[in-house]
Amino acid sequence: MTPEAAQPPASTSPSWIASYPPEIDWYMPIPTGPVPELLERAARRFPRNTAISFLGRATTYADLAAEVDRVTAGLQQIGIGRGTKVGLFLPNTPTFIVYYYAILKAGGTVVNFNPLYTLEELTFQANDSETEVMVTHDLAALFPKLEELMVRGVVRRTIVVPFRSVLPPLKGLLFSIFKRSEIADVAGSRAADKVVSGAELAATREAPVPVQINAADDVAVLQYTGGTTGTPKGAMLTHANLTANTAQITAWGVNLKSGEESVLGVLPLFHVFAMTVVMNMAIELAAKIILIPRFKLVDALKLIDREKPTVLPAVPTIFTAMLHYPKFRSYDVSSLRFCISGGAPLPLEIKLQFEAVSGSKVVEGYGLSEASPVLTCNPIDKDPVPGSIGPPLPGTIISLRDIDDPTKEVPQGERGELCAKGPQIMKGYWKKPAETEKQFVDGFLRTGDVAIMDQNGYFSIVDRIKDLIICSGYNVYPRRIEEAIYEHPAVEEVTVIGVSDAYRGEAPKAFIKLKAGMTATASDILKHLEPKISKIEMPAAIEFRDSLPKTMIGKLSKKELAAEERSKRG
Repeated sequence: MTPEAAQPPASTSPSWIASYPPEIDWYMPIPTGPVPELLERAARRFPRNTAISFLGRATTYADLAAEVDRVTAGLQQIGIGRGTKVGLFLPNTPTFIVYYYAILKAGGTVVNFNPLYTLEELTFQANDSETEVMVTHDLAALFPKLEELMVRGVVRRTIVVPFRSVLPPLKGLLFSIFKRSEIADVAGSRAADKVVSGAELAATREAPVPVQINAADDVAVLQYTGGTTGTPKGAMLTHANLTANTAQITAWGVNLKSGEESVLGVLPLFHVFAMTVVMNMAIELAAKIILIPRFKLVDALKLIDREKPTVLPAVPTIFTAMLHYPKFRSYDVSSLRFCISGGAPLPLEIKLQFEAVSGSKVVEGYGLSEASPVLTCNPIDKDPVPGSIGPPLPGTIISLRDIDDPTKEVPQGERGELCAKGPQIMKGYWKKPAETEKQFVDGFLRTGDVAIMDQNGYFSIVDRIKDLIICSGYNVYPRRIEEAIYEHPAVEEVTVIGVSDAYRGEAPKAFIKLKAGMTATASDILKHLEPKISKIEMPAAIEFRDSLPKTMIGKLSKKELAAEERSKRG
């Protein structure tokens, strides 16, 4: 099915149209359909192309599609069907991709779980999502947590895929011999009767039963938000949401050619950014996905040097880590042509430096789980607008709303809450109709981010509403302070939060990690800031750290620092 693209208000033409990238039509029809059709189409067009490269093992598109069909049939035989919630508790391995597509092809719903989750976090999400079956590897770091969930009756069954089976034959043999301590005792498990053999399931010989999928209505993925504030919620992403966003971001890569690209998968696939921009976009392009189980800087650089990926989706901290690695220039990264940064603000200095070294274009995009996730992105072939997240993707309307009264739009050039409408916007929050209603205004998704729009329709995030610091009654935006501190040559990373202040109520505090071999004092930083920000924005305190807290995908995280500060106050 192909719905019409989102239409702007009848009385106005979108501000971004006049300066939109000439190679892209904002009014383009956005093709949508069942997610498994992405893989089926790639396998028909490019059956012999490598679909996955993993630690030296290559899988073609024909082989991947055939394995997905076998696993789909196996899932159907154990009762997985329309609406069944199946959890993926996996690092970046081929198993993630196989089961993601097989679950959807069987009519089920994927629930993404972070492999680093604690037992308590797993229990909450499994219960809230009504996950019946989990999928994992026989690794000691993974299986025991799911064993406990089965013993407690939280999930009914777990499909266990031998990790050895996803490795090249020799590596698999060596792993089983020399890495025995890393392999869980699945056969001797207290929940052995609830374990389904992934090897046997993948050996199913019957063809899968075709399932009619309603792309616009059927939920493909329950994507849980990070839960940095409040209780995590499951964003219901339909098949149409995910295929629409895949089409939108693929259209943005104007120089990308089907069957000729390769994508480096350094971001965890359970994260919504990687799910769409690494996995689904790559499969839409019939590109090779070069998977890394988890990001290690030197391993990633070696892979770029050896396998020559053309596309690198990453977060700013990955680009920063590469640039600041002393031996970075000894690796050949010239194969990269399209790097897309998301998850956090990309400092302009890092963008320009990485482009200079690699020869690749680095563009910053913006989105959130509730939008599958991408809403805006900077164009590849236009000069960068400092601090900008670019114009909206095709078919996407952005409306900036008054922070105190979101039913009103703000004038151009003024700050407002970024609200979005488009085919990639979620169906709602799972089992939370009241929360869903609060998240929308006039049919637009409220993002909670404060933005401004310039005269060309380019947006810039100035902060999150919840991150706002109220100093003596004035609004202070941490991102503005962070951007100014990043301009100091000794600063590698910075996070600014609001802390309690006896006089002003709240005041900014900056946590800074310096570049290796460089020094700076708090006085140096304050002197650097004097001409750049107002007195009310000046940090009341500056603390230097050897490292700053990050999320699983490498995004700088404020919640740990805020918790530390609260604990100091008792």
